[in-house]
Amino acid sequence: MTVNRIATPTREPTTNLIQILGPGLVTGASDDDPSGIATYSQAGAQFGVDLGWVMLLSLPLMCTIQEISARIGRVTGRGVAGVLRHATPRPVLHAMVGLLLTANIINLGADLGAMAAALKLLIGGPQLPYVAAFALIITLLEIFMSYARYVLVLKWLSLSLLAYVAVALVVKTPWASVGYHLVVPNIAWKADYFTVVVAILGTTISPYLFFWQAEEEAEDVREEDGAKPLKTAPDQAKPELNRIRVDTWIGMAFSNIVSLAIIISTAVTLHAHGVTNIQTSSQAAEALRPIAGPLVFWIFGAGIIGTGLLAVPVLAGSAAFALGETLGWRSGLGQKVRRAPAFYAAIAIAMLIGMAINFSPIDPIKALFWSAVINGVAAVPIMIMIMLVSANKRVMGDFALSRGLKGLGWIATAVMAAAAVGMFATMGS
Repeated sequence: MTVNRIATPTREPTTNLIQILGPGLVTGASDDDPSGIATYSQAGAQFGVDLGWVMLLSLPLMCTIQEISARIGRVTGRGVAGVLRHATPRPVLHAMVGLLLTANIINLGADLGAMAAALKLLIGGPQLPYVAAFALIITLLEIFMSYARYVLVLKWLSLSLLAYVAVALVVKTPWASVGYHLVVPNIAWKADYFTVVVAILGTTISPYLFFWQAEEEAEDVREEDGAKPLKTAPDQAKPELNRIRVDTWIGMAFSNIVSLAIIISTAVTLHAHGVTNIQTSSQAAEALRPIAGPLVFWIFGAGIIGTGLLAVPVLAGSAAFALGETLGWRSGLGQKVRRAPAFYAAIAIAMLIGMAINFSPIDPIKALFWSAVINGVAAVPIMIMIMLVSANKRVMGDFALSRGLKGLGWIATAVMAAAAVGMFATMGS
């Protein structure tokens, strides 16, 4: 059978960075959610700047697996779950998506709680009504705002992460020591050190990011005039694959710079003053107030709210995309509600359950711990399947992975497997 090949480019090649940045930037920025802020704050408070090297190590691994995920979406016109639906036994796919949904919902519940706690710190008032308000506002925006405008909002919200870069610049930072520990690991051979290392890797390389970036590339194919999956329109490939690489590497580098800034900020304030036990992002903000002053406190607290407004819709959206593609629903944020009711219902239900966690007797800290465990369990098999399908010519056509990307992708998968083993090995310590 002859495949029709379309020669119309999706967009003219551009050097305009605002136009180039898209799914990669939003995905990277959403990785620094309030739960992630808590992890990085704990790393800085407990070990100072000693763990900076983990951020440098994770960057190429994170960039590689996200670029591969993005390529899957742009080449096939489907998200990760949509591709795996045709290449993976159903029970395996259902198990992986079930773990993803569970982790995402717990995570977005924890993020809603962290946003509400931060707002309470900043202006006072009751926390639970803030949880409900954030959940309602985010749900309405994600469901009813047009796709193009919504993506623009998410891109601008990514600027909220600059709050943490500002904090690192405001506080007195020993930059020589930071630079040294970026390239020279100071490894402490004890369980709590490796537990934090595993937590950082699990927070930085998370399954929901794979699903979101791939689906957003597929969504752009559906929304852009003249765009076609690269598998059937190879003439569009060069500018699009170049754009994906630039977008992904800048987005993930931005994410890791912000994560490092959080570690630095808490290291030179909390750790330096003997505050070493931080469990939530709002706890970190509150602990900063007497040490670093009201300005740093306000910047840190406002950043929690901004990053939550970015990350929560990504968590809910990636869950709905994964479920919708697995079950064959019409899915996509570019769809009208009446044309994709099940997809939008999944977003609303995920948000409702996440909100309900905050009204239940469930300990949010323990819930977040188990979310990290579930992510650790789910990440490795999902990465293995992503690597297998992205190297498969029947799936990717002429755009199966190059030797370089394939090698880095398997290294990233091996590191995450080792991290998962390490997590379980240190859980009882």
